[in-house]
Amino acid sequence: MPLNEQDQMNLLKDIINNHQLDCCGSVSECEQLERLVKSLMVNNNINQNVKTVLEEIYNYSQNGINSSNLDQHIESHQQDLSQWVNDMNQYT
Repeated sequence: MPLNEQDQMNLLKDIINNHQLDCCGSVSECEQLERLVKSLMVNNNINQNVKTVLEEIYNYSQNGINSSNLDQHIESHQQDLSQWVNDMNQYT
């Protein structure tokens, strides 16, 4: 069963929250973020302000996938992670 846009947003926020709370994550989580963002970006029902946040999350996930130290990458984005969840909650 495919996920609807709200399910996708919730999953996206869950992964980001976990990265923020745990200060660690996996490459597969970054790949999942990337897939979720791609799916949401083509959805015309998504608020333009959210799409701006999604672009930032996409860049974060790309850099995480290619990072030699993923935990350090996550730790260096703690402020961003928190802000992204706040922004998504505000616009959705």
